[in-house]
Amino acid sequence: MQSRQSLELRQHQQLALTPQLQQSLRFLQLSTQELELEVAQALNDNPLLEREEEYDTEAGAEVANDAQAMDERWTMLGSANRAGNNNADEETERPETALTETLQEHLQEQLRLTRAQPRDCALVSLLIDELDENGYLLTSLDEILAFLPAELDVGLDELQAALRLLQSFDPPGVAARSLSECLALQLDHLPVNASFPAQVLALARKIAADHLPLLATGNLNRLRDALACEHDTLLSAHALLLQLEPKPAKEWATSTAAYITPDVLVRKIRGRWIVSVNPAVMPRVRINRVYEGLLGEAPAAPAMQAQLQQAHGLIKSVNQRFVTIVRVMQAIVDRQMDFFEQGHSGLRPLQLRDLAQELDLHESTISRATKQKYVQTPWGVLELKRFFSSALQTDDGQSTTPSAVQMLIHKLIEGESGKKPLSDSKLAALLAEQGVVIARRTVAKYREAAGIEPAIVRKARAALEAHQG
Repeated sequence: MQSRQSLELRQHQQLALTPQLQQSLRFLQLSTQELELEVAQALNDNPLLEREEEYDTEAGAEVANDAQAMDERWTMLGSANRAGNNNADEETERPETALTETLQEHLQEQLRLTRAQPRDCALVSLLIDELDENGYLLTSLDEILAFLPAELDVGLDELQAALRLLQSFDPPGVAARSLSECLALQLDHLPVNASFPAQVLALARKIAADHLPLLATGNLNRLRDALACEHDTLLSAHALLLQLEPKPAKEWATSTAAYITPDVLVRKIRGRWIVSVNPAVMPRVRINRVYEGLLGEAPAAPAMQAQLQQAHGLIKSVNQRFVTIVRVMQAIVDRQMDFFEQGHSGLRPLQLRDLAQELDLHESTISRATKQKYVQTPWGVLELKRFFSSALQTDDGQSTTPSAVQMLIHKLIEGESGKKPLSDSKLAALLAEQGVVIARRTVAKYREAAGIEPAIVRKARAALEAHQG
């Protein structure tokens, strides 16, 4: 058989992602913090890019003039006050704010006030450095002893004595090795008096030492049988344990809350909910006008032309990112109008393909535009992903969302009796009466997601509150 060579022309369509489109998709997927880092890197790499000034030159000059005039008036006023009052304090600077004391510094200060020997102080300082942010000593004494040089000849009894000294410091419960020991240390600091009877203190110590898992279940009847005590004494001991602090170093915690800056804002303007970009997260970048003018007047090197093209592409990708996010969020607002008017109970089922068809975008684009993007609503700052959920069918043919079911469960529990709280089975029956038919295990899952305790714990808590009242 002879082989023949031939030329053929064929036509076919193929989607090609240009570098500009790839950059736009990547920017769309980035969070606000990641976008800011990307823009900052571009500003360092590309000399044609620069940040826009918040105020123009003329406005800045006016502000400077006003500030200078204000300084002159304050200077004249200060001179007049000093002339009229020779005893006035001439120090105009404010005192510096005192630095926040750490837990380690607080404990070291107490250690310096003791009469411990230098060797004991060194061991206590070693233990202080091993405390975690909650004030617990999570490293065992044997491990600490193993890391100490052998030539120091430190015995376990010395380390235990140093630990006992540290545990006597303020705050009570510090340097505990478990929650049980932490509560016991705090109980040891309490005096025996009318507020803390000896019988109640002894029972609280016994619960802290041996029965914390049973106490966590909330079944006070089983706990009373295990302790063989009076019910009123058990309630008093329980109330005493609730007054203790499971995290002794809570007041010295240095961790700060992480606040979320929303990407877009939703406001009601003339009866309609409108979406707008949050100016605080919009990168203010532009192309340097001087450089751009010079490149336009005379032929430039290919590298400079490439940087100019990259600068235009970055600005376009950033703007396109926010345009897409606003489009997607506005479509969400139009479909979730009941949520913005009523709250979480007004959420309706919504899926990615619903918006993809409406906006003529791919589902992956909707997913990128809603991942790690946040919106400021009348009901708080929420991630855009929160507005998407599958549908739960009701008896009347309507559909609801898991968030709406959680709100129904919350309302039912708010109206329950403390002596006879609603079990998950009873909640499932009450929801079925309202047309939402779900299994008991599903009710338990939604209840836990809403942060609601089981019925037995709610019953124990209500009994304790009634006893305290």
